[in-house]
Amino acid sequence: MKRKLIAAIGVAGMMVSIAACGSGSGDKGDKGKADGGAKSLTVWVMEGSAPAGWTDEINKAFAAKHPGVTVKVETQQWTDIQTKVTAALSEDTPPDVLELGNTQTAGYAATGGLADLTGDKAKLGYDSWNKGMLPSNELDGKLYSAPWYATNRVVIYDKAAYAKAGVTPPKTRAEWIEGLKKLKAADPKSQPIYLPGQSWYVLAGFIWDEGGDLAVKDGDKWKGSLSSPEAAAAMNFYKELASYSTAPKDKDEATPQQSTDVVPKGGVASWIGLGWEAGGAIDALKKAGKTADFGYFPIPGKTADKPGSVFFGGSNLAVAERSQNKDLAKEWLAIAASKELQAKYAELAGGASLPNNDAAQFAPAAGSFAEAMKQAASVGKITPVTPGWANVETAPNPVKDFMTKVLQGTDPKAAGEAADKVINERINQQ
Repeated sequence: MKRKLIAAIGVAGMMVSIAACGSGSGDKGDKGKADGGAKSLTVWVMEGSAPAGWTDEINKAFAAKHPGVTVKVETQQWTDIQTKVTAALSEDTPPDVLELGNTQTAGYAATGGLADLTGDKAKLGYDSWNKGMLPSNELDGKLYSAPWYATNRVVIYDKAAYAKAGVTPPKTRAEWIEGLKKLKAADPKSQPIYLPGQSWYVLAGFIWDEGGDLAVKDGDKWKGSLSSPEAAAAMNFYKELASYSTAPKDKDEATPQQSTDVVPKGGVASWIGLGWEAGGAIDALKKAGKTADFGYFPIPGKTADKPGSVFFGGSNLAVAERSQNKDLAKEWLAIAASKELQAKYAELAGGASLPNNDAAQFAPAAGSFAEAMKQAASVGKITPVTPGWANVETAPNPVKDFMTKVLQGTDPKAAGEAADKVINERINQQ
């Protein structure tokens, strides 16, 4: 998943969630030499993913066990990622360890490009992993990667606007709506919340809160479930929220980019975004000669006992099936996935994202984006774990179309049935 680290603010979360690519650096020739010869591991991480010093710590711990092995950590760019990683995994000398977006890992596992790590669960720390991050690493009962990090959306609000309206961060959906009413009454010209019609990751959380999902397993096949009562209830709540926004009904949060093109212009009391978006808005306001004074709270749940469910965007670390030094690669991965190195990662990332082990998360600053993000960590989930889900997200995205239709007046069940038809056609394609 592409992301940009913003210390103590947040993470990249463009939610494209795609796998690492090759660098074309030509250092594959010395890999996998016969016993007695020099060996090396090549690790691919995406630009912006690994904080400075984290991989150095892993390599230091690895070198203590394998002093004769050279580890080369190569930072990859995002251009044409999927093509490059697909080609690399089919070669005889692929990278040994590589970063993969969490919603795309299943696709590479299904093609046979990733090593089966099922027998290495104990060594990798499987039992301690965040339960919301875990599903994206498994396919058909087998483990193909270890979770690395994740991030999720929170509500970002203008403290001055909330204070003027006498609104405090809500704990439930009902309190949330009541607060939006007060904000509208306090300043009729402003938007109590900016919520584009196609922010489908936000909708996914509402569907999960209702006990539903975007798609479900039906025997050996998958089928869409946007025509379900749960999806209708979720979409009706989304529609209620959107009634307090003048955002376009047929666009997502990136069109226009809410953090840099909408919020800095003023008139927005709150919005739902990722850490990198919060940081982008702060920077944009600063450039405009303004000062941002944001507060943050988790997306409220139906009841006060837990926050609303959120989509976990993030990355996993996998071992290539064709790695010439698979056992060594697994040992490097075990160190990277360990509680100690995950705690180091969380520290160096400055609260920018959540590590794979809840016990490894450092205490974020009170009132920070990281604090709100951490509060929702126990209710994080991902899209259906199947290689065919990537086909569903291909434009035109049927989930987005479903949302726009309902916001424009179509009955949720009818709109859901139309969306499910498209999902059913796409999701079972490999």
